[in-house]
Amino acid sequence: MWYKVDHSGRDVVGFYGRHNLKVDDKGRIVIPAQFRDVIRGNYGKKIFITCAVSDECLQVFPDKEWEALMTKVNALPRSSDAVKYFMRKVVGSACESSFDNHGRVVIPPILRDEVGIALDGEVVLTGLNDRIEVWERQRWEKMFRPDSNGVKQYEAELAKMGI
Repeated sequence: MWYKVDHSGRDVVGFYGRHNLKVDDKGRIVIPAQFRDVIRGNYGKKIFITCAVSDECLQVFPDKEWEALMTKVNALPRSSDAVKYFMRKVVGSACESSFDNHGRVVIPPILRDEVGIALDGEVVLTGLNDRIEVWERQRWEKMFRPDSNGVKQYEAELAKMGI
């Protein structure tokens, strides 16, 4: 399993790393063993797959992380246009799922279409601590390799945040 240490000094499990995978002809991907271990060992088997707010990728949340996010969202004002957008884009596209005995999970057609993932296509899974992103391979390459001006902008912004 992959661990980090929180501010209290205790071990906290998270998702880290990147994996290149192939979508099968039934729209399934194999969740890498290290990610499955984190989910099974700390959450169970239930996950939620949904669209990201602004990026052209999907996000996979273990059930407890999804519930924590929904608790935060439910406390927000429903009259806010940003909250409405989030609810429609993320909550409205979410589907509950679990992986099978072979570690596979089906990505529903509507979600594959939303982010350009084709049957028999290639995807990149990347761990983001509390969730996993699923990117269509070419979109990942484009996002992951911005031009030098974009990289400089990111570096400056991160430096302001102390990173």
